[in-house]
Parts: sequence; C-alpha cells; structure tokens
Amino acid sequence: MGSTEKMFIGGEWVEGASRLTFIVRNPFNNEELCTVSDGGVEDVRQAVDAAHQAFPLWRAVLPRDRAEYLRKIGDLLLAETDRLAKILTLENGKPLEEARGEIKFSASFFHWFAEECRRSYGDVIPSPVSGKELFTIVEPLGVAALICPWNFPIGMPARKVSAALAAGCTCVIKPAEDTPLSTIELVKIIQKAGIPQGVVNVITCSRDNVQNIGTELCTNPKVSIVSFTGSCEVGRTLYSLCGKSLKRVALELGGNAPFIIFSSANLQSAVNGLMGAKFRNAGQTCVTANRILIQEDVYDEVLKMFTEQVKKLKVGNGIDAEFQQGPLINNKQKERVARIVAESVAKGATVVCGGKQEGNGFEPTILTDLTVDMPCWKEEIFGPVASILKFKDEAEAVNIANNTDRGLAAYFYSSDYQQISRVSRSLEAGMIGENDVAISTTEAPFGGYKSSGIGKEGSKYGLDEYSNRKLICKGGL
Repeated sequence: MGSTEKMFIGGEWVEGASRLTFIVRNPFNNEELCTVSDGGVEDVRQAVDAAHQAFPLWRAVLPRDRAEYLRKIGDLLLAETDRLAKILTLENGKPLEEARGEIKFSASFFHWFAEECRRSYGDVIPSPVSGKELFTIVEPLGVAALICPWNFPIGMPARKVSAALAAGCTCVIKPAEDTPLSTIELVKIIQKAGIPQGVVNVITCSRDNVQNIGTELCTNPKVSIVSFTGSCEVGRTLYSLCGKSLKRVALELGGNAPFIIFSSANLQSAVNGLMGAKFRNAGQTCVTANRILIQEDVYDEVLKMFTEQVKKLKVGNGIDAEFQQGPLINNKQKERVARIVAESVAKGATVVCGGKQEGNGFEPTILTDLTVDMPCWKEEIFGPVASILKFKDEAEAVNIANNTDRGLAAYFYSSDYQQISRVSRSLEAGMIGENDVAISTTEAPFGGYKSSGIGKEGSKYGLDEYSNRKLICKGGL
C-alpha cells in the first residue's frame, strides 16, 4: 500500500479529476491505513470509455489465451496470500485465518474460469425445413460494471471479474468505500499478469460520491451489464436505473437465512455447523444463519450446547490469532446491531449471553423467547447475533422459514432421509445446505430467490451473466 492509492484507468494509475482523497481506516482501532483517490462521475466516464475502447481487442483474444491470463492471476494471488491477507484484515477486520481463506477462494475463481472460458459452447439446432441450418454462438456483452461489497473485498471482485474476463467482457470495478485496498491489490496483480490496457479499470470513491457513481454506471450507454452485490434496498434502486435502458443486471442481494435443527439431527454436527454459519466474519455475510429454528424436544439440549460454544468466542484484533471474532466494519453497523438487539429485548426477547458492544466489535449474542415480528427476526442483522425460536413440527418450521421476502440461503440438519428430501424441496431459497453449511464454492452456482437477487455467480453458469446467445439462421443451402 502506498501513502495514497490511486485509481486504475486505461492501464494507468491516476488521481481523480477532483484531486480529492478519502481515508481508509482499520475498523478495530480506527487507525488510518492510507488515503485513496476520491473518484467522481468524470472519472467513471473515462474508465467506461477505456473499457469500451479495449472491448473489441479483448473479445478477439482466443479463449485459450484468455485462459492463460486468468490462470496467471490465480497463481499470483496464491503466491501472495499472506501479504494480501494482512491488508484484507487491516481494512476489513476479519480474523487473519479467514482472510487467508478468502485469498485462496479468490484465486479459485480465476483458475476455474480459466477452464470454463474454453467451454463457451453454442448449439446446432435441427432445422424444421430443408435447405436451412440453425445454430447459436455465445458472445460477450461488452463493458461490465462491477459494484462490490465490503464484507469480501477481494473475494467478490474476483468472482465477478474472473467470469467477465472469461466471457470476453471488459470491466470497471467499483469497490466499497470502507474496503478499497484489497480490490486495488487485486487490480495490481491483474496488471502484473499482463492484461491489456483498458480491459480492467477500478474507480474508488468516498461515501459522498457513491450515489453519483452508481447512477452513472447504471445509465451510461456504453455499459452493457451492471453486476452488484449488496443490500436489497440499493439493489432495487440500481435495478430501476438500469431498467431505463434495459441494461442487463446481475444482483446478489441480502438474505435472512433460516437454520433448522430437527430432533433427528446429529446435534453436535448441527451446533458445529451453526457456529460456522452464524459467526463467520462476525455474522457479516449475506448467507449468515439469521433465523435459528430448533425442534422443541431437543431445544434445551441444543441451546445449552450452542451457548457453551458461543461463550468461548473472543472479540478483538483480527491480526491476533487468539481472537475468533473481529470488529464490525464501522460504527454505523455496530449501532445498527445494537439497535436491533435493544428493540427486540424491549419487545420481550431474552439475552442468553452477549448483547453488548465490545470495543469496536459486538459480543457474540444469543436471543431467545422471540416472536416473528421482532426486529432480530424480521431484519437481516449482519452481525454476531443468533436469534432462536422453538418449533413443533416440520410443517411449522418450513412455514416460518419461508415467511420472508428473501430467499438466498437456507440450512437444516436432519438424519431422516425422507424429511431431508421433503424439506430441501420445500424451502424457498436459491441455495440449500443439508447437514452442511459450506455452500459457497467456485464449482457451485451462487444466487437466490425472491428479493435476494437475479442471476447466478460462479460455476459453469457464471459465464451466462456476461454473455449473449446469438442465433444464426443460414438459408439457401
């Protein structure tokens, strides 16, 4: 990291047109890490123009040659895992071991799409008449605007840009204002891998300029697709803006995941899974287990086991290996979590453990005696708060789990084979974890139902978001 990090436009590291900067801070101690160029609309237009100009050249690069670039980026990420992980932890706060895992996760997408870009197949369609041939080919959309979140500041840009580059698109990346440094480091590695000028660009900005930059990316006619990961509220706004020009959108939005433990479950496995699903990244993930449902005849036993585990978690500096929980990303998020807990308690919820702010973090918290109208149940908490409800039978559990406008992920533990089959098909979510919580992997499609988004990221379907399928009808044969 330099004392001031710049934006990357057209193959050059440049200051913004305003020459203004903003400060990036360590969320654990508010220490200033460095300053970053504060981009504006003029900078976005320059980046989009650069990507637009580079598009004809990049789409003409053979898939096998694109694959070499992508493979090299993945290799470089792995070679610099420790250095990149430290930067990620400093700006995001997550424990260093989680940060290392995110770097490896990021590299896996470049390695995956290095292979998938060579498998962008079309189809030959049997003709209904003689003398005619029908077939399809797959073509890249054009310039992809990639708007990324702060909770996985290198993982999410990697998942998006690897697929876009593999499809033959060029990119403009807008990292989150809280965590631009990891994305900047990713772009430096992309540059080191030799990607041609203009193919990948990055625009950084402060919170003051986010709305203007988002609007420009969604309305600029040279942008062909906007891919956004973030809140449902912002996603709806961007979707509306893109709708004016019928621009392609890929939206990976918020969730409110249920986690159901049936009485037939292996309870120790279920509690271990719940710990990972609830407290990874201090609960700041879109697939975090928010609404925990425990069947009544094992409720007391599971709650006791879970509480014992939660009380062992220590909140502190992510750089220090003795802490399993880092800080929340900023004071606004910490206040939001505190507000949700306080309002739920005021409505009758019981705090089993935790419930207090701990420095710049928040104590891992368990709430019980809930009703479904409490804020901790209705809202996506995005923090280390486990909300637990008792249920009687399978039908009740599924009904409560599906009673939300969001459907990103859902988890359940059961040893009843028939129940497993029924419940996985009954839950209204894009991703289901049956006796497992590690649902996010390069090989699997990531995306949700309802208000949780549009489209899929990763997997063999990841190229679809950045591609057009063209029909060619050849007559006169």
